[in-house]
Amino acid sequence: MADGEPPADRYLTPAEIAAWPGADCAHKDRHAPLRENLKRHGVWDDRQLAGRSWPIGCVALEVTQRCNLDCTLCYLSEHAEVVRDIPIDEVFRRIDMIHRHYGRRTDVQVTGGDPTLRRRDELVAIVRRIRDRGMRPALFTNGIKASRDLLEELAAAGLVDVAFHVDMTQQRAGYASEVALNAVRRDYIDLARGLDVRILFNTTVFDGNFSEIPALTRFFTAHADAVHLASFQLQADTGRGVLRQRDAVISQQSVIAGISEGVGFPVDFDAPMVGHPRCNKYTALLEAGGRLYPLFDDNAFFADLFRRSAGHRFDRHDWKHSLAAAARVAIGNPTLCAKVIRFVARKAWQMRAGLARSGGRVNKISIFVHNFMDAERLERDRCESCVFMVASADGPISMCVHNAKRDAVVLRPLTMATATGKKYWDPLTGRTRETPPTQPAAEPAAQPLKRLKGRARKAALSDRAKDG
Repeated sequence: MADGEPPADRYLTPAEIAAWPGADCAHKDRHAPLRENLKRHGVWDDRQLAGRSWPIGCVALEVTQRCNLDCTLCYLSEHAEVVRDIPIDEVFRRIDMIHRHYGRRTDVQVTGGDPTLRRRDELVAIVRRIRDRGMRPALFTNGIKASRDLLEELAAAGLVDVAFHVDMTQQRAGYASEVALNAVRRDYIDLARGLDVRILFNTTVFDGNFSEIPALTRFFTAHADAVHLASFQLQADTGRGVLRQRDAVISQQSVIAGISEGVGFPVDFDAPMVGHPRCNKYTALLEAGGRLYPLFDDNAFFADLFRRSAGHRFDRHDWKHSLAAAARVAIGNPTLCAKVIRFVARKAWQMRAGLARSGGRVNKISIFVHNFMDAERLERDRCESCVFMVASADGPISMCVHNAKRDAVVLRPLTMATATGKKYWDPLTGRTRETPPTQPAAEPAAQPLKRLKGRARKAALSDRAKDG
């Protein structure tokens, strides 16, 4: 079984998926729920950051279901184009809920669908609300409608990251390979360059671009002065996209091997653990003078550092805060302080040639490998140890669980508290009613072709071809 795949009896049943609850926020120690689940499932040690440095990895805030692409591995509902954007007050309620659960400095992904299809004034207000709560808003977009002036306005409202999703599954016209799509990526880098936001890229890995991972890695690292993170997301069968289960050759280890080939040396993705190791693999590289160096090349040192700095949160967007946190850790741990000095000195010596060429300037690029699960093969231990949550109406819920029952979630009427009592918002009409709507959602095939996506669109086109 690939990547340590568990036996079938460890998969969630459809009934369990349907009944999966939102996370409980009653615990006084925000780190405790995730930490205890990781311990219970045997994936807790001194290298683990989840439940130690932060209570959650990130929370996705879906502000629209609509999208202007039709990806072959799309996770959106086949009803996505007819579901109305949830009311802004409900979005604000979910932002406040995220804050209650996880506190300040939580990473909140403003996503969808594509969030740039939401009304511009509301999108800006959403980003501002997240930032006003002391959290870190990131825009996750395919970039098609992400104009420079929009990014400038969002940055002024508090945006800290913009993540562009670009890959061959999006079927962008005129691009025959992943390398050819680097022209789009360059345009997006230029679009966001100079703004006070970090630039991130997401890439879905499937058999159509698997062989190009080394070349794509070289592109990202060559732009380490602007690109802060590159995420490689392994194909999963969402139940909706026209592509299904990935080829057996695509695994965490084979993707890491491709990344290492692109970097030019073996890269260690096991020094920091970011949640469940079958879900996430993470590393970081340092670039100086056009040369790359591993950041994590001393597992014992970093395990000691993570263990001793538990409870101290390092803000990658605020170097003053991070330095202050590091100073507090060092003052209380003289032995660790000496180890840090030795590590920095060794790293500077290792990088001496690159530092000489760059005049001492160093760039850092993080690399993630995300191994998402098939909708019908959700592993219980991974779902319970999830560090990537979605802000649902019922509270934070594992992204993979949310995707597995997305139709039930996005088509369910929302209960809205008003001054005169409960009312119900209908996601298909956008209207608020005194009683819950009872009509079932129309089957995707009954919708106009322009509103169909994924397998429903493919089936409709096939039917029309037969009729024609």
